[in-house]
Amino acid sequence: MAQHTELSEPGSGPDSVITDQQVAAPLEEILDIGQSLYMQAEVFLNSLLRPWNFYQIVIAIGLFALAHVLRAIFGPRIREWMASRENWPKWRIRILVVIHQRLRPIFFVSLIWLTVWTMRAVTWPSRSYLLSVIATLALAWLSVVFLTRLIKSPTLRKLVRYGAWIYATLYILGLVSEAETLLDTAGFNVGGIRFSLLLLVQSVVILGVLITLARFATTTTASRIRSNEDISPSMQVLIVKVLQIGLYAAAFFIGVRSLGIDLTGLAVLSGAIGVGLGFGLQKVVSNLVSGVIILLDKSIKPGDVISLGETFGWINSLGARYVSVVTRDGKEYLIPNEDLITGQVVNWSHSNDFVRLDIHFGTAYGDNPHEVRKLAIEAAQSVDRVLRSRPTVCHIIGFGDSSVDYILRFWISDPTGGLTNIRGNVFLALWDTFAANGISIPFPQREVKVLNTEDAAQAGAFVPPDAAD
Repeated sequence: MAQHTELSEPGSGPDSVITDQQVAAPLEEILDIGQSLYMQAEVFLNSLLRPWNFYQIVIAIGLFALAHVLRAIFGPRIREWMASRENWPKWRIRILVVIHQRLRPIFFVSLIWLTVWTMRAVTWPSRSYLLSVIATLALAWLSVVFLTRLIKSPTLRKLVRYGAWIYATLYILGLVSEAETLLDTAGFNVGGIRFSLLLLVQSVVILGVLITLARFATTTTASRIRSNEDISPSMQVLIVKVLQIGLYAAAFFIGVRSLGIDLTGLAVLSGAIGVGLGFGLQKVVSNLVSGVIILLDKSIKPGDVISLGETFGWINSLGARYVSVVTRDGKEYLIPNEDLITGQVVNWSHSNDFVRLDIHFGTAYGDNPHEVRKLAIEAAQSVDRVLRSRPTVCHIIGFGDSSVDYILRFWISDPTGGLTNIRGNVFLALWDTFAANGISIPFPQREVKVLNTEDAAQAGAFVPPDAAD
């Protein structure tokens, strides 16, 4: 009978019993792989002692040195030529910058492949075999560098780049199966899914590539949507958000399915987690739903000028959780979407950009009110931003203690340019116009008279007891 070691509690069932043979099997497999790699390395090192293999290594080193010299010669000249391309689009300049940074490997790949093709034509293929392996590795590494430049995230770019380099090297050297077996031995099973280092590496590479493709497709499509003037700004934001969610979700599920992970078993667990998150993240979910409602009803859109409480500014962007509002003093407020749905919001440019402003002022009783109204309207219309197409009016609103009170109403069509500054310019125009036409702006005047004790007593004022002393 086979001996085994109990690693579980008594009575836990035969499925939980792990035998010594099951424990030793992965170790034996690792030892076999290590012995195989050792033998291959020994054969490779012995092959380097052959004259033609040694010559090929020397040739590769010489070609790399020549590539370094060519980089030192042509690098500055190419940089000067790039600096003279002022009218070129930015994407072309970025491509040239990436190529300029990789001139040495580009020269090396070009030189070594030219050498391989020449040697294959004039001598036996075996005398250029090692050079062809080096050339294939160099070309693969260089291609990985250029392809991973599409990934914007530096961390994700490094992970995908190093993973692709390692896989390309193993594939070219014919060591993929040994590496997969070695990585798969370091793992464990959960139900019908096996988690191992091989699955981790595959998931990083596959998900990284799919997410990069999804981001590239989203960026390209979003730029075209934003350039379409037939679509309103709020609908543009909504389409871009839905597109981002759809592409990233598709990339995630395709990547998980390609790894052989069945998501149906996680349905119950994800439902329970969803209920828990629903109670804990009510505000977050409310803001997300409010953001979708704002985009659908088009109540606000990027560029609108709004007032919410004491915050006045224009909308910079619409996010999934908040709206970015920039004020005239450069402050950027991140207002939750829920506040815009439940609160009272003044949208100064909802249906149109016309805004009426009111200014209150007063003049002396000796000034003709008909002349004052006429001069006030002319002063307001002399300011640049005040519209002539919409009537500017001035009305008497009351007779004050020391002045006749007026209200001046005028229209503007650019609230994003500010409201306080246009009011200040109209006040200055009123001041100059009234000063030029002899219209006075009264202000309260008070006269203070100091009385002695006898006068105060005769006037019936209260006199303190010690005032007579």
